[in-house]
Amino acid sequence: MEIEEGAVARKPYLVGGTEFAALYDVRRLQVSQWISRDHTLDYRYAKIISGSPYWLLQFAKQFGETTPRPRRLNVAEVERIVQSQSPGYWVGELDRLPPLVGQAELVALFKLPSSALLRKATGTGRFRPADYTLSGSPIWLLEQVVEDAPALQAGARGVDWAVDEKVLSALRDGSYDGPGSKIIPRGRAASKATA
Repeated sequence: MEIEEGAVARKPYLVGGTEFAALYDVRRLQVSQWISRDHTLDYRYAKIISGSPYWLLQFAKQFGETTPRPRRLNVAEVERIVQSQSPGYWVGELDRLPPLVGQAELVALFKLPSSALLRKATGTGRFRPADYTLSGSPIWLLEQVVEDAPALQAGARGVDWAVDEKVLSALRDGSYDGPGSKIIPRGRAASKATA
């Protein structure tokens, strides 16, 4: 997608667990329970970015109609999400998403020793601001980050900011399986996975 200089990129409407919960006026924990206990929600309908699930807003809006007990959608929350992500667009299928990355994928893309360098560069304005902040986590449109890479390299002192072409190719074609590509179980789920 070609973006004019100074133009704001259009982004697909997405929600994380926190936003999903707000759509149905429930606590964030309820979304996790829909996945782990009730099995009414599934990760196969989510894009995993930096180890967390993100759902298409289109899917999340319809979720309440698919549960055994229909859930009432908070239409004002849908409007708030759309407004906060504008200019945006609706996507109905995960494979129609542009490549999206979080901190874990960017650390791999730039071969950084830690995410602290990325946070510092973002905090000082050397690295572009995130296109989204969902459930408290930053997410970027990959292609805009790649466009900024030469400027990052030119101004670099202690960090190279060279793009790993293998990681870039995998992120673009959807085959990336490095850090952040999977949900790592925590708490009781982690105990069960290692037992």
